[in-house]
Amino acid sequence: MISFYNILQSYSWEEISHKIHTATRKEVEYALGKPQRNIDDFLVLLSPAAENYLEEMAQKSKKITQQRFGKTIHLYAPMYLSNECQNICTYCGYSFTNKIPRKTLTNEELIKEALAIKEMGIDHVLLVTGEANKIVHTRYMLNALQTLKPYFSIISFEVQPLEISEYQELQENGTYAVLVYQETYHEATYKSFHPKGKKSNFQYRLATPERLGHAKMHKIGLGVLLGLEDWRTDSFFCGLHLDFMQKNFWQSKYSVSFPRIRPAEGVDLAQNRYVSDKNMVQLICAYRLVFPDVEISVSTREEADFRERLIHLGVTSMSAGSKTNPGGYAVEIDSLEQFEIDDSRSPQEFAKVITQSGYEPVFKDWFHISG
Repeated sequence: MISFYNILQSYSWEEISHKIHTATRKEVEYALGKPQRNIDDFLVLLSPAAENYLEEMAQKSKKITQQRFGKTIHLYAPMYLSNECQNICTYCGYSFTNKIPRKTLTNEELIKEALAIKEMGIDHVLLVTGEANKIVHTRYMLNALQTLKPYFSIISFEVQPLEISEYQELQENGTYAVLVYQETYHEATYKSFHPKGKKSNFQYRLATPERLGHAKMHKIGLGVLLGLEDWRTDSFFCGLHLDFMQKNFWQSKYSVSFPRIRPAEGVDLAQNRYVSDKNMVQLICAYRLVFPDVEISVSTREEADFRERLIHLGVTSMSAGSKTNPGGYAVEIDSLEQFEIDDSRSPQEFAKVITQSGYEPVFKDWFHISG
């Protein structure tokens, strides 16, 4: 099977960017009028021209989402296992060069965190670490998985890229999903933001979803870090990647996330390319219109009022009550947040907002995936 890197190499970033920015209103109207859309339509719906049709895109997105997912919002919380990291990433508070207190949770601390998260009503936890394979290796992840399985119905991971055999171990031991964001699909820009560490290997990271597909992971999460490059062009290539994965690894489910760069210790936001709320709405609607079955997730990085507006526009899952430092829920330690959150409401407070919006907050799926 041809790799996605080979497909990516066959495209010109500059040509795609030009097509996006010169798309016409007629092309947008044609894409919106189709019963089914493809990756070429995705390009058009990401264009500046499509901004004039945002209300129509939003209404169609809302309708499709309710048809495919019902009026539900699944709630989850991240649990940070470690802020150790061997990479230099210029936009991240965990970057190796940042002189910050480092912490990796013990089994006792894992259970304390689990009990605190369960107390909030959460039953789906996303386990997150920095990329430090000498400290937070596969054995540590498997141990954390076994330790936490009695407390949660669904356990997912957002960790450093692994080999197929390692993903198979995680999958066989009850992992529901693995999220891995390419950050940016522009190879030269990628290298400028990741100058050292294993993460600097663009091709290895790009092939991670394929390794997850070969490992038969139940769900695979994709995304770009909005603000590193032109969001429209970067998102097109993320959509192209999603299209490739859905066609070649159709047994897995897929999700996309939309993290925007947030303030963090040691991070220079002057390098950030601004992505507005309006841009985010257009992006979410474009994904829903072209990829009707993809799960769409938005985190507490976003402001409370904005997250409330997104409930109606295609989002299917949201984090709530999040802490982005190891031990942030219950363990009293001095460890740094990966980034600042913006929506600090508890899961119960946010669930009430979801209900008032006419939707149902879902804390637990009907099946027990990791028991």
